[in-house]
Amino acid sequence: MQATVYKSTGSWYVVKTATDETFQARMRGVFKKDEDITSTNPIAVGDIVEIAPDDSDANAKNAIITGIGARKNYIVRSSPHGKNKKHIVAANMDQAMLICTVKEPRTSQGFIDRFLVTAAAYHIPVILVFNKKDIYREKEADKFAELAALYNSIGYQILLTSAANDEGIDEVRALLKDKTTLMAGHSGVGKSSLINVLMPGLDLKTKAVSGWSGKGLHTTTSAEMYDLPFGGRLIDTPGVREFGIVDIPKAELSHYFLEMQPYISHCQFNNCLHINEPGCAVKAAVEEGDIDADRYVSYATILETITEAQY
Repeated sequence: MQATVYKSTGSWYVVKTATDETFQARMRGVFKKDEDITSTNPIAVGDIVEIAPDDSDANAKNAIITGIGARKNYIVRSSPHGKNKKHIVAANMDQAMLICTVKEPRTSQGFIDRFLVTAAAYHIPVILVFNKKDIYREKEADKFAELAALYNSIGYQILLTSAANDEGIDEVRALLKDKTTLMAGHSGVGKSSLINVLMPGLDLKTKAVSGWSGKGLHTTTSAEMYDLPFGGRLIDTPGVREFGIVDIPKAELSHYFLEMQPYISHCQFNNCLHINEPGCAVKAAVEEGDIDADRYVSYATILETITEAQY
């Protein structure tokens, strides 16, 4: 019997079948050893799994996971258990929605770019949603306009929302309808508040931003998938402060900065890293203003963090 993983709680998983039957499922002991899985979590939310009834369960609501289906895609971050290990955040999604803010707490461009790179590497389209419009003053409105113009020019879709005032929610709902969407963002950007507006009655816990640090407080502790009342599914992820890049070789990184793609083949050297090499078309495009200088700084910063051990 096939089922989809809706929640992972360590060794147990909440799975749901096509007929909306829900089971508490666990992996068979030998399963971890038999599979060639290099992540710290062999099964992720969104995975399609094969399950069999657990004969030891009198209520017949427990099951054993006997196999994992092939993944359409997945997204990873560096594991809390080691920066060279990967943790699969979620699998089999149609798109990702990154919730950002320009105030309380400000989402750094470096964080946005790391997320976009990871999503591009795994062929996942991203929509950037800037939340908390209700607290923007002129300075924040100008910053949003600047970031929106930049990421729009690269080809990313941008939305401006206020979960507090229900602004932009219809546009978010339309983009989520009938799709499986990963929703991510820093703690404190209002992700849980946004989900509560989209799914009245769910009542996810929300917390105020920590005053002394300006950073959000963690409210979601593990990824969980929800069926949206208007069609589609939403994967809520824990708020993250950093998004560590894994599994991307240095030579490939520029391919995931979408605006660099047209220039890469014009570099003098095939293995150009676009840092100190002569005849670099990417650096020339930065100097001409065709590639945003801050995005190039993000590229160079991420490149420095990639170690040979990662690949």
